[in-house]
Amino acid sequence: MAREEAFLRVRIAATDAHYGGGLVAGARILELFGDLVTEITVRHDGDEGLLRAYENVEIFAPVRSGDYIEARGRLVAVGNSSRRCELEAYKVIAAKPDLGESAAEVLDEPLLVCKAIATTVVMKHLQRVRAGQVVA
Repeated sequence: MAREEAFLRVRIAATDAHYGGGLVAGARILELFGDLVTEITVRHDGDEGLLRAYENVEIFAPVRSGDYIEARGRLVAVGNSSRRCELEAYKVIAAKPDLGESAAEVLDEPLLVCKAIATTVVMKHLQRVRAGQVVA
């Protein structure tokens, strides 16, 4: 099995803040995870698939508007139509509103903010990629 991986880096917008102090709901990170799983299934199957479930979602640190998040996902298991992905999100730049409206700092070490496992399904008749070759 090819180890399909996906990666993205985003700045969390002020419009993503859901709670006081610019705090962002954990669902925003799950949205990023969904984008990673979609990319992984496109690379693996030539189809976006449908996200079936998240499991073992763990949130370790708060995310605030202005933070930069790196999210990574990798395909770890392939069934007939199911695909299982491990996902992680790290804060790499932290907003510092206490120091100034536009203050931020690059973290010495990325901070794990969330991880999860996702299962997605790509129906057999929609799987268009076999052994690296796109099937029409």
